[in-house]
Amino acid sequence: MTVVGIDDTDSRERGMCTTYVAAQIAERLRRDGAEVERLLLIRLNPAVEYKTRGNAALAIHTDCDPNRAFDIARERLEALAETADERTNPGLVVTAAEPDEMPDDVAEFAWRAIREHLTIDDAASLIKRHSYRSWHADDGRGRIGALAAIGSWRALADWTYEYISYRDSERWGTPRTIDHERVFAAADWGRPEVWDTVDRGEDDTVCVPHTPGPILHGIRGDDPDAVRAVSNRIESEPVASSQLFVTNQGTDVHLRDGTLEAVEDGHAYRIDGQVASKPETRRGGHVFVDLESEGDDDPARIECAAFEPTKRFRDRVRALRVGDRLTVCGEVARGTLKLEKFAVRELVTTERVTPTCPDCERRMKSAGRNQGYRCRDCGTSADGKATQDLERDLEVGWYEVPPCARRHIAKPLVRGGFDAPTHPER
Repeated sequence: MTVVGIDDTDSRERGMCTTYVAAQIAERLRRDGAEVERLLLIRLNPAVEYKTRGNAALAIHTDCDPNRAFDIARERLEALAETADERTNPGLVVTAAEPDEMPDDVAEFAWRAIREHLTIDDAASLIKRHSYRSWHADDGRGRIGALAAIGSWRALADWTYEYISYRDSERWGTPRTIDHERVFAAADWGRPEVWDTVDRGEDDTVCVPHTPGPILHGIRGDDPDAVRAVSNRIESEPVASSQLFVTNQGTDVHLRDGTLEAVEDGHAYRIDGQVASKPETRRGGHVFVDLESEGDDDPARIECAAFEPTKRFRDRVRALRVGDRLTVCGEVARGTLKLEKFAVRELVTTERVTPTCPDCERRMKSAGRNQGYRCRDCGTSADGKATQDLERDLEVGWYEVPPCARRHIAKPLVRGGFDAPTHPER
């Protein structure tokens, strides 16, 4: 088997898409008589600052001769990569090896690329150690993702699918023509095996990108036949080509179990804690709440944020109260955890309030420091505050950002496998 890894061909301003480049390489390989067994779409660490939006790397598994595969891949990369953008630094790595028999250090590199920050030297030294054929433009940062994509089949266990349809190149950069209602109907038909196709709360066709690149729409789910079927039910402008990808999207593989005492910027975590501040809505509509470690005399503390693009998820955060026990998930940047989802483990269900007079049902007044409360009209008294039940807008279980705000790699609740009841968004 030959494995071809590529990365960093697109541009935030100029468009292109590395999935499209990989699909074009695969098509050339097929026309050359080779069999293409699968294409992998690997989302790397979403906290890497020099990424384009999705931080995707691609791998192609084929029976093509490795030298021939290298020549075809390099030609397509040179022709399609947006190297006019100085931030686009494509890389290519090719090896003749079985995907599930990659060396330990290559599989470990793939795992680390999803959760950590790696350097070009990290990739270059490993490529040299294993005598892999490689090519790059400019500083070749794309070799990091290309090598990670090569090792990912052995490194990862949880896989999903995306079926991507591409536009005719003459339409790139123009508004996409897609039947909005048919997308919603197709999404209903495919759920729950197919997810994040639309966002009903925002009336948004999430599967349709807004960038000037070649993608018409991308359908994600747990079943390859289902994502293809949903794609085929969508009415749109002509589809120039389509490709099925095996991917780590929707798996939460970027999250590491952590503690509040040990979090670092640039990583994504799953952390337990207790709400330590009243949620605060700040300028721009962003909602912030503090979380602290439990059972410590000097608890560690972190600010958690639900930013405006998370839309109605912010109402879930606003409904939190001091003392609620949570598990939070998200990336830490500049000391703030950007919430992707959270689980309510235990809710505060009572509160302490000024007591009410049993005779006249008016609120009592403080009788003085450490002297309890007294009704000034009736003369009745109480030693301290009363306990009152709280009505809560939250339940125990998992809450998530809506599909319109979901990161590619974040696991939607509809996939199941969570450790508490779920409240999925649609």
